[in-house]
Amino acid sequence: MPFAMRSAQQRTNRTGTTASRHTSRRAALAAAACACAALAPRAQAQTPSPLGEWQYSAGIPLEKLFQPNRPDLEARLGVGTTFEPRYDGSDRYHMLVGPSIDVRYKDILFGSTGEGFGVNVLQGQNWRMSVAAAYDLGRRAHDDPTRLNGLGNINPAPEMKIAGEYVVSKDFPLVFRAAFTRSFGGSNGWTADLGAYMPLPGSNETFYWFAGPSVTFADSNYMQSWFGVTPQQSVASGYRQYNASAGLKSAGFGITMVYFVNKHWFVSADGAIKRLLGSAAHSPIIQTKTGGVCDVSINYQF
Repeated sequence: MPFAMRSAQQRTNRTGTTASRHTSRRAALAAAACACAALAPRAQAQTPSPLGEWQYSAGIPLEKLFQPNRPDLEARLGVGTTFEPRYDGSDRYHMLVGPSIDVRYKDILFGSTGEGFGVNVLQGQNWRMSVAAAYDLGRRAHDDPTRLNGLGNINPAPEMKIAGEYVVSKDFPLVFRAAFTRSFGGSNGWTADLGAYMPLPGSNETFYWFAGPSVTFADSNYMQSWFGVTPQQSVASGYRQYNASAGLKSAGFGITMVYFVNKHWFVSADGAIKRLLGSAAHSPIIQTKTGGVCDVSINYQF
């Protein structure tokens, strides 16, 4: 899902002065800032997948730093497809098609298929804190009847997300993001996602990419819902009884890329890999500890 930029290591103008190199790099950052708010499709954005949580908003906190004078209203719409595991820990994959929507007003209100619908409650030049309403699609037994039969469903549920982002500096555009999510229904649990990313060498005015790691922690309610097996579920499913405990759930690494066809149309792509850890990795319902995801979308910005 959704700033062309030249990294500090990129040497596109070897004969120019230091000042001209900085000017070129900042111009590239500003030129692409408006594009980075466009995110890849997130038909199941809040349902666990190998995608890093930072990838839902990749590049957005850099906009204000490199191009503070932005239009009051910005909108990007698109459609895309995602190839991901049928459920967290599954070794079977399926294809999903969904919308890509990102609308922002005065750097205050936002509505996004990745971040949810919310408001930036506190912010500075290189940081912001937001509160948003999101939605978790849960897990259905029919996602994989042969593996999930007898475990019941994790019902869809609304969520509250509290997130914060911080950019180190213009010359070193490393972004840190933390997001804490509470589900009201479904797992009735908390998750904490911590990640970091930065632009990679080779980025320019029409193409840019980001990469970075992430880790996820979860409380006992969440872990038991997604990875535990109660006595009743054990009898119905044949899996051994298992109590999943709170703690580190997973760690992963992701890459997000955007290519501009022209000033309105662009293509966005994400790839990520995630490794289940802790009690999640030892759950009897897990078929594989390592999963990946790939998605591509075509978007139009107004």
